[in-house]
Amino acid sequence: MDGPIYHLEKVVKAKAEDLEDFTGPLDLILALLSKNKMEIKDIQISVILDQYLAWMDRRKELDLEVASEFVTMAAQLVFIKSRMLLSIHDEEALSEMEQLIGSLEAHQRHEDYLKIKAVVPELSDRFELGRDYITKGPEAMPTDRTYCYVHDKDDLRRAMLAVRERMGTLLPPPVSAFDGIVGREPYPVSDKAAELIQRLVRFGVTRFRALFQGNRSRSEVVATFIAVLELCKARRIRLAGTDTDCTVTCTGEGETQMEFSTDAY
Repeated sequence: MDGPIYHLEKVVKAKAEDLEDFTGPLDLILALLSKNKMEIKDIQISVILDQYLAWMDRRKELDLEVASEFVTMAAQLVFIKSRMLLSIHDEEALSEMEQLIGSLEAHQRHEDYLKIKAVVPELSDRFELGRDYITKGPEAMPTDRTYCYVHDKDDLRRAMLAVRERMGTLLPPPVSAFDGIVGREPYPVSDKAAELIQRLVRFGVTRFRALFQGNRSRSEVVATFIAVLELCKARRIRLAGTDTDCTVTCTGEGETQMEFSTDAY
């Protein structure tokens, strides 16, 4: 009598192996839809209702209690089926059908969320395990710079000629190509000095920066600056002011024409 067996006939019958337990009627309907390969929006009330009632009858045969919510849902399904049999355009039946479909979709989303939520901790633990313990840094790949290809000498010659042709089009033209187009135009300092004296005699006081206005080349700018220095040295002009704002006046001494050691720049 180590393991006594008690037979309670007509009190509790053995549960069928294929009879599943559901927490609510929506779970049962979703299971029936999956079994019949139906979408929620394509639900067929007649097929689902017959299987729903068959599930309830089997529970009663096994002396298992059927919750009131299952009975309520069965009544709702019977109501929808009967109204739709009378008229497929019954507004009340269509409204009940839309409510049922909405409840099934919301319940399915909730069930999917619970399944994902239950899996997240396990996946998170696996991620931390792989991140913290099973890591491997990048490996440096050895570079082999040995040229292992063999080419025919004619192929190499043609390749070299093609490279030289491409390089020839990219190189800048020689300086001789600009002869007659671009040239150096020296500007005599003596001419610039005479020009400045004439300008000062005619207009009087002039700002230092204004002397360089109208210069058309770097050579003329240099000649203007050297001419100012030479005229100051010869006391022909006078500079007054600061380094940022300077005026130039003519002293009136000496001749207009002058000779300088540096003739042109």
